[in-house]
Amino acid sequence: MELKNIIWMNGSLEWFAYIGDEEVFLGKREVPIPLEEGDNWINEIGDMFAIVDSAIVCTGKTDPPQKYW
Repeated sequence: MELKNIIWMNGSLEWFAYIGDEEVFLGKREVPIPLEEGDNWINEIGDMFAIVDSAIVCTGKTDPPQKYW
């Protein structure tokens, strides 16, 4: 599947993408790789994303997932 968004990973293994004209933090290990149609995830700050029509879209905001140490 070819994505319509430009995505990249920085040196700290964090994923980013352009959604529209905005640079958006997608997450770290919570980003499903390889990305496939229908995938969805919540990053560590509570942003929700999904793959719809070969594009990453922000589907909303929720409480961040709890971390269990």
